[in-house]
Amino acid sequence: MTPTRRRLPGRAATALAVAAGVLGLMTAPGGGAPSPRTAPVAASADATATVFYWTKTKNWARYNLHYAPDGGSWTTVPGVAMEAACADWVKKTVPLGTAAGLRATFNDGGGTWDNNGGRNYALGTGSVTVKDGVVAHSDPCGDTGPTPGPGARATVYYSTEALGWSTANIHYQPAGGAWTSVPGVGMPAACPGWWKREIDLGTATGLRAAFNNGNGTWDNNRGSDYALGTGVSTVRNNVVTAGASDPCAAETPDTRPPTAPARLSARPDGTSVLLGWDPATDDRGVTKYQVTRVGGSGTVVTDVSSTVHSDTGLAERTAYTYTVRAVDAAGNVSAASAPATATTGDAPTTPTTGRPLGTDPRKDPIYFVLTARFNDGDPANNRGGGQHVKSGNAANDDPMFRGDFKGLIQKLDYVKGLGFSALWVTPVVLNRSDYDYHGYHGWDFYRVDPRLESAGASYQDLIDAAHAKGMKIYQDVVYNHSSRWGAKGLFTPTVYGVRDTQWSWYYDERQPGFEYDGLAVDPKSGKSYYNGDLWSTAEPTGNTCVNWGKPTGGKSAEGYTVHNCQWPSPTSGMFPASLYHQCWIGNWEGEDSRSCWLHEDLADFDTENPAVQNYLIGAYDKYIDMGVDGFRVDTAVHIPRTTWNRRFLPAIQERVTQRHGAEAAKNFFVFGEVAAFVNDKWNRGSVNHSAQFYTWKERKEYDADDTRAALEMYEYEQRQGTGNQPTSTNAFLAGNSYHTPDRSRFSGMNVIDMRMHMNFGDAQNAFSNGKDSDDSYHDATYNVVYVDSHDYGPNKSSERYAGGTDAWAENMSLMWTFRGIPTLYYGSEIEFQKGKKIDCGPGCPLATTGRAYFGDHVAGSVTASDFSQVSAASGAVATTLRQPLVKHLQRLNQIRRAVPALQLGQYSTEGVSGAMAFKRRYTAAGTDSFALVTISGGATFTGIPDGTYADAVTGDVRTVTDGTLTIIAPGKGNLRVYVLGGPGRIGDPGPYLK
Repeated sequence: MTPTRRRLPGRAATALAVAAGVLGLMTAPGGGAPSPRTAPVAASADATATVFYWTKTKNWARYNLHYAPDGGSWTTVPGVAMEAACADWVKKTVPLGTAAGLRATFNDGGGTWDNNGGRNYALGTGSVTVKDGVVAHSDPCGDTGPTPGPGARATVYYSTEALGWSTANIHYQPAGGAWTSVPGVGMPAACPGWWKREIDLGTATGLRAAFNNGNGTWDNNRGSDYALGTGVSTVRNNVVTAGASDPCAAETPDTRPPTAPARLSARPDGTSVLLGWDPATDDRGVTKYQVTRVGGSGTVVTDVSSTVHSDTGLAERTAYTYTVRAVDAAGNVSAASAPATATTGDAPTTPTTGRPLGTDPRKDPIYFVLTARFNDGDPANNRGGGQHVKSGNAANDDPMFRGDFKGLIQKLDYVKGLGFSALWVTPVVLNRSDYDYHGYHGWDFYRVDPRLESAGASYQDLIDAAHAKGMKIYQDVVYNHSSRWGAKGLFTPTVYGVRDTQWSWYYDERQPGFEYDGLAVDPKSGKSYYNGDLWSTAEPTGNTCVNWGKPTGGKSAEGYTVHNCQWPSPTSGMFPASLYHQCWIGNWEGEDSRSCWLHEDLADFDTENPAVQNYLIGAYDKYIDMGVDGFRVDTAVHIPRTTWNRRFLPAIQERVTQRHGAEAAKNFFVFGEVAAFVNDKWNRGSVNHSAQFYTWKERKEYDADDTRAALEMYEYEQRQGTGNQPTSTNAFLAGNSYHTPDRSRFSGMNVIDMRMHMNFGDAQNAFSNGKDSDDSYHDATYNVVYVDSHDYGPNKSSERYAGGTDAWAENMSLMWTFRGIPTLYYGSEIEFQKGKKIDCGPGCPLATTGRAYFGDHVAGSVTASDFSQVSAASGAVATTLRQPLVKHLQRLNQIRRAVPALQLGQYSTEGVSGAMAFKRRYTAAGTDSFALVTISGGATFTGIPDGTYADAVTGDVRTVTDGTLTIIAPGKGNLRVYVLGGPGRIGDPGPYLK
């Protein structure tokens, strides 16, 4: 089993709680680690900082610390010389006076700097380490105490192989003695993955211990601490081995450096340069890369974790030269890559203004729209595409590309008036398919689809307008596939075509200089869906498609002769195997579901190929830079978890941190579609295809090659089975108490709650099934919860939910009070298109489906004075806002927004009787919110804290003196939320909450 690590050790609570309060080691709200700046001991009049700097990956001849105490001046460049501390570390102790910390950079005295990617380092007092960009609080040389005496001794080895810590401390108590001060004493590195500390026990016969990374993340043996004896002990993955042999004794030192990264490219874009390179190889695995930039103001070295890096904020019209080195786990550094040079251009005339709001995503209920079907703000960008007539849309004057960003901007107050503070929009990249209004057939991933933009209403304008109203933008993104026409800038296949009497209607004449963008009309054909750039009658150079242009013997639907190589497919040989997979899925719960095509119109990327990874990382960096607040990840299950954890998720975090800071990165919300259309806790028994599986880091090392690693992980985890997967208490109260979540094993991806989705035929089923799965998610309080979507209704229904208004109200009452983030598909607030087929492709008009145009229902004007508060409305939108589910939603959002426990709290059903009843609590940052909830019926709560409880629905006040409270919520969809010390009634009685 994967070890569970809590933030604070679980013994000697009083002394430790005092120490933790002083040292600031408790987790920040939302479960993230505290910033390094707040972790050290409180400043005193004679505060000092001993700064340790890791040298092995720099290999400079000299090391200088250039610093400024908080509120003080910087030292004179290049700063003060650092001295040798122990193997691979230098140090410098600096006086701070009354300052509580310092800002710092490091350099070699010759113009090469490590300035934390341009942000400088924020350091505190005491012993502080800086290792490959990671700040922690420890003495890595272990020289924090006297030389062990002649008494009993313990030699403790601790493994961080599965943890990724950059330093390690041991916090211990000799038997009968006192605990060390938090965070304990530093453990010097012994060999890769192992740390060692010798401890003088005097007359004691053993010790109790916990370990931490110096940044507030603890391993306290799941709350029990470790019992260690004298002699040599090893601690690895929660297992103590007494009388152990030296785990480093048989270790062959890793002295072989990785190979040099190959094919470094540097592409300028204004005052930024996008770098990409092939990964280096190493006998034990590459851990990161060093990017060295020379030019402009000097030499800068930046550590990155992926094989793509965007260097921003550069000088205009300046040449820069880059090299890249690879670093392995032992700190061995490769030779430099061949250099690549790029010259920047002019700075953008209008710099982007986007910046994510950066708050906890659990506070923000989500409204999901198909942008092209929501509201039409600019008819000039409407396009019907090649299926306009065939689909029946032409007869309804309803082009598939109808809604746009201008229409969304116009109706942001409608969404805010409903009470939503996050907007999930379908993919925005330029698509290329015959019926691609929904956005899932990406072609140019680096360009926003012009059919969605207008003058004064670009994607950037939408992001900025939403942020101005306190609303987030979550962008739907696709990493798994492109359209069948490939991906512009990566690979575009050439198909066979001939403009004969049969096919001239289909194949457009090539127009030199005309570029497809989905919007511009080709003057010769009159089409916006021009394809003259995609086909050739003559066999192209390098063609790998067999029997080019020869008739297949088949006929098209129109009766026309079909030729080989006329349509792209995985088995045609038209796509290079290095960039695209070459097979069709045969088993949706088999390994091939992650390495084959889903559909003929979705060309499956080989996401384990560095060129593909670089293409996608570079593309989505663009949207991170624009300030989106998160990504909804389409078809996440069709990419191996190792690839997400190694490449794409770290790249997202790295980019958000670089552009917007650590707090924004912590709250950048990534939630994946791991589609499992069954009612099982584990998808047909396959852990690799289950939603909760993707919320965890890997628990062992795999091959350095991503393709081999994916297969190794798949086979290993299938062997482990459902009974040997990580578990978590992050979503659960301990009795009535909230506990700080352990985020140390989080992958970086949250997920859509597919099990609740499948069971939302009624709320009781969804509640029962949701609870049953929650221990297997990393933290189910981040699950995105919805009833239906653009794909399916509950129980894999192909129709929009039609369970009735009362059932909708009950489902909403559950989603808005139970753990997770409530999400509503556009129009469900008025049961829009209930019972209609969600999607029937180009065979029927969109107006008859669940993806119908919604703009008619929000026509008119609307002004929201606050969330859930509409100050003015006229026209059709005023009628929409009077509907019963709208009123219900508005009040649910008011209540959820006012009660922190309903947004951020853990939950429990212990001591609770009632069909749909639970208690929730959130305690952090001076907030203590405790709520008792029952839905569509009564409940009795026992063993709860005494005190005064006020109901957020009715305002009823109850005083509890014996730990028991019985409450009633009569009527389907009705609700009671009794809050300890709460404000009373929130909002006005409505059709269901009364």
